[in-house]
Amino acid sequence: MPSSSSAAQLGVGATIAGSLLYIIYSSGYIQPLPAARLRNESTDPRERSAAAALGAKQGVGDEPGTQGEVVEGKEGEAAVETAREAAKPTQAWDTIIAQSTLARDSIANIEWPHFPNNIAGLLVPEWARLLPGYVSKLQREISMEPGSLAHEIWEESEDPGLNPEILWNATVRISNDLCDEEKAFLKKRKAFTRTALAKYLGLPEEGVHPDDVPIIAACGSGGGIRALVAGTGSYLAATEAGLFDCVTYTAGVSGSCWLQSLYHSSLADRKFEKLVDHLKARLGVHFAFPLAALSLLNTAPTNKYLLRGPVELLKGDPDGERGVVDVYGLLLAARLLVPRGELDVRDVDLKVSNQRVYVDNGLTPMPIYAAVRHEIPLEAISDTEDPSRTLSGGVKEKGRREAWFQWFEFSPYEMWCEELEAGIPAWAVGRRFQDGKNILRENGLSLPERRLPSLMGIWGSAFCATLSHYYKEVRPVLSGLAGFGDLDRIIGGYNDDLIKVHPIDPASVPNYVLGMKDLLPGTCPESIFTAPRLQLMDAGMSNNLPIYPLLRPGRNVDIVIVFDASADVKTENWLSQVDGYARQRDIKGWPIGAGWPKSSAVDNAAQLEAAQALSPQEAAEKLEQAQADNRTQQKAAGGDLGYCAVWIGAAEERRDTDEPPRSKMVEEDKELMESDGIAVVYFPFLPNEKVADVDPNTSSFMSTWNFVYTPEQIDKSISLARANFEEGREKTKRTVRAVYERKKSAREEKESRERRERWRKKVRLGTWGRKGEGDHGDHFS
Repeated sequence: MPSSSSAAQLGVGATIAGSLLYIIYSSGYIQPLPAARLRNESTDPRERSAAAALGAKQGVGDEPGTQGEVVEGKEGEAAVETAREAAKPTQAWDTIIAQSTLARDSIANIEWPHFPNNIAGLLVPEWARLLPGYVSKLQREISMEPGSLAHEIWEESEDPGLNPEILWNATVRISNDLCDEEKAFLKKRKAFTRTALAKYLGLPEEGVHPDDVPIIAACGSGGGIRALVAGTGSYLAATEAGLFDCVTYTAGVSGSCWLQSLYHSSLADRKFEKLVDHLKARLGVHFAFPLAALSLLNTAPTNKYLLRGPVELLKGDPDGERGVVDVYGLLLAARLLVPRGELDVRDVDLKVSNQRVYVDNGLTPMPIYAAVRHEIPLEAISDTEDPSRTLSGGVKEKGRREAWFQWFEFSPYEMWCEELEAGIPAWAVGRRFQDGKNILRENGLSLPERRLPSLMGIWGSAFCATLSHYYKEVRPVLSGLAGFGDLDRIIGGYNDDLIKVHPIDPASVPNYVLGMKDLLPGTCPESIFTAPRLQLMDAGMSNNLPIYPLLRPGRNVDIVIVFDASADVKTENWLSQVDGYARQRDIKGWPIGAGWPKSSAVDNAAQLEAAQALSPQEAAEKLEQAQADNRTQQKAAGGDLGYCAVWIGAAEERRDTDEPPRSKMVEEDKELMESDGIAVVYFPFLPNEKVADVDPNTSSFMSTWNFVYTPEQIDKSISLARANFEEGREKTKRTVRAVYERKKSAREEKESRERRERWRKKVRLGTWGRKGEGDHGDHFS
């Protein structure tokens, strides 16, 4: 296995090469090479069949120097078409079988005895020689022959006893309002959080009015396994403090979505201590280690549960798109959704809608999972391109301005999109829709709900990033190289193009708003009405913090607690990016200006500018001036954030278009009482001297791209998250107390106004002082 440094170097090289090749290709300096071999030299028998037919039509024989018989007219064309059809797989399943055969034979056909042992071991490790056997066994299981595992899975997919949703008809719900199921959850959760809040704040429960209980949401960032482990530690600490029971919503991106999936399963059983033990048992092996993955996919009954999703997807939706993300989700599930013994997998854990069993009664927060769709309108206006493939400035600016990410949220109740103002039940995800209604299969049934492994792949598919995102990942590593400034300017000049290129295609689900153009908002892009599928990916492409769904009208969140384990926690400043969203949606109460001071960005920019100066003296002057400006800005912003920072917004209506006042960090509790906006409590994942030998910035095992954690590394990550929470534990409690007191005061003031208004009304009507007229008295009073 390559070291972290060598892996990083490979990543750097691949990113630079990919970015530069794209830039050069886009400029027209290079063109694709022609095919390197002839059709009749293909090793694929289907291609050879097609080549033979085409050769017959063109008078070319199978062997060099021979003259084939020319077939003229319709008969020849029919033969060519027949050969072409024969060359295509009859269905998606044939493609899978063919690819698995190729994978098996590529290793099995090597004659290893001809190689010395030391060379053979260097070329391919010993375990790789076992792969053909595993692949052959798996191939038999997915052959769809009677008696095979795939055949059994497909028959069970049509069993309403196992999948009751296949009998249910689904329609698209067009509304900005919360669904009825979520409203019912809120009522039940309110009763639970009232008791929890009284205990957390040390108040008598009977004295806590339900209307005074703040709606608290907690969210975890993206960051792969690091976010999963660190987020588990943060939520564990919040649980130990009594805070987690006061939370109504949790939201996740990427690894935090995996965290929520595990928490709401039998694997953790809603206990973070149990989740920690599960992670220690399962994260010691890479999820993509072939021997471990193939072993699970060949072991009954585990393989049956893991393969349900792929079999249902391939057989039930043969025209759908399959790719790397689907395999990635399957491998993730084999590592994360399988218990220690690798046998007791529970089918109930593999559907998001089944999490209702934990949520419906209001005893746990409602999880929200996030994904995004990248809308790239340049494809729709490609006819404006000139022959040299160079877009005009106006067209490029329009494309850059109109490209955006549409957020889709998943919950145990619904899949919903704010841009579309439309959603479908969670149990209907994966089936096709037209004109707002699901399309039934020939047998009158629907497909089962899209399985959790597939969705876990979508939620965590950070590798589906654009070339621009890839470059951001490696830019800090490159900054120390000679000539970096010139390279950075070249690549930066093409950023508008790089941000539209996804080297790896995202996964997709059927588009549920086909045929609904006249019913959806006019701001919806035209592509959404014609695309048969919605390509979805890791929401971290847009914002690594899932705050947007928490600001949805109707959820009325009072406090957002953010656990940020992003790799670029300071430089990307994800929290500050919510400002634009709040302005665009006219969201009242968000604390504009929340986030990290711009010190790091200013320092980096200043150093880069100084490096391009004409003389050492000019460089020193530029750097000194920039640092002075930075110190002024940092002082105005409140300095560095530390382990816990709190901001409070203002909910008053804006009566003009002037920029709202920028918020500042809360320093005294009274500031929370003086403002009526949303309170944000921010916990960045920072190094802490109380936990030695671990630093999220320098510890190699905490890389976003590392998927192997030892039990000791998990303990260190959990300890760091708990230590950081402890630093802000009291500040968080004071924030919750202040918001509670503020809501209580506002309610009491409102009730007092209403009493005065009723008194004034009685005075006007002349009924004040009379018993029996509105005061529930009688004639004896």
